[in-house]
Amino acid sequence: MRLLHLYWPHLPLDLARVRRSGSFPSGPVVLGGQPWTDGTVLDADPLARTLGVRRGMPLGSAHRLAPEATFLDPDPGADAATVETAFRTLATFSPGLAGTSVSHDPGFGLVTVQVDGLDRLWGTEPVLVRRLVEALGTILPTPPRAGIAGTRFAATVAAARARPGSDAPVLVPPGGDAAFLAPLPAGLLSPDQDVRARLTRFGLRRIEQVAGLARSALVARFGEEGGRVHARANGQEIVPFRPRRTPDRLALGLPIDPPTEALDPLRFILHRLATALADQLIARGTAATRARLRLDIDLAFAPAGTSPTLAVEQRFPEPTQDAEAIERLLLARIERTPPPAAVERLELELDGVTPAAGQQLPLFVPQAVRDARLGWQLARLALAFGADRIRRVALADPEAPLADRRFAWQPAAPGLDESGS
Repeated sequence: MRLLHLYWPHLPLDLARVRRSGSFPSGPVVLGGQPWTDGTVLDADPLARTLGVRRGMPLGSAHRLAPEATFLDPDPGADAATVETAFRTLATFSPGLAGTSVSHDPGFGLVTVQVDGLDRLWGTEPVLVRRLVEALGTILPTPPRAGIAGTRFAATVAAARARPGSDAPVLVPPGGDAAFLAPLPAGLLSPDQDVRARLTRFGLRRIEQVAGLARSALVARFGEEGGRVHARANGQEIVPFRPRRTPDRLALGLPIDPPTEALDPLRFILHRLATALADQLIARGTAATRARLRLDIDLAFAPAGTSPTLAVEQRFPEPTQDAEAIERLLLARIERTPPPAAVERLELELDGVTPAAGQQLPLFVPQAVRDARLGWQLARLALAFGADRIRRVALADPEAPLADRRFAWQPAAPGLDESGS
């Protein structure tokens, strides 16, 4: 899996500064509420941080450290609305997103984007990051730091090491998480101050030194946190990626410029969409049961009365994550019902997403793999020649005295009705 982390270190204060443009106070600023309330510090500007104010400390303690600071009340509703808008924008690039819009959450300001397969749609990873930062530029006040790696921990460290104000991400090569982390300080491996202090006392100052220890030794010293420290040091994932809203469908779209009626450009765009979404399914260990394809029609030269969209829905013979099978089945639908005019945009949605299940095949039957694809072949034949013209035989009662009762005709592919949906 490839994960992109977008990190805004002081997003609450940046959003407050935008809301108070022209009237933002000078001098030390603490965000979170007034010092006589029971709240905690959400953020602080550099001057307040110099005086010792930190996130999460009681507001009264912050006031004792910085009595001259201006204390601002937060606006969690406005913050959440802005970040939700950013999430909707990111969802047009990738359906796999994780993060929070709750400003009091410690993870506020850190967004995870699953980028598996997106290079086919948006370009290489640096190009993708540049596009994302440009899209978010009108929503969030400052550009994020960006890092891409195979695990959440390595991606977070990579994002933290990115240069502020730059849209150039820190890229960790696939499979290179452990090598990237090796020379870094061992204190990064745990948020527990006691664990970090004990690592220093043991002379374990770099992550590579911790990675070389046996897991059992770290567990004996630090308990469950020792196992997590060992996994992080060796570039292993300990917190599986879970989208903020576990999707039961994935959707991506691409414009076609200039609009076209030809089949080859449509096939090219459909291939890119199907491959990108299939890579997302594979990375999550899931499969889809049906697809919806939407074609936006360019009405400039279309006949009068032409619908602005053409929607195609197709149920699969079996849950799948095979991009080629999805592409071929949908292409057969387009060939059967071609668009009435030039198409200016294509959007593909995979629905009914479920955990992928393995398939048990016979050990000594060479044709077993081909037999497993029979349902897809029959589905394409049914689309080409009509579902009412393609049938298959199923044994009913082999011992029946009358031959016509020993078998029964069934639809060519389960789930396909006469319209092919």
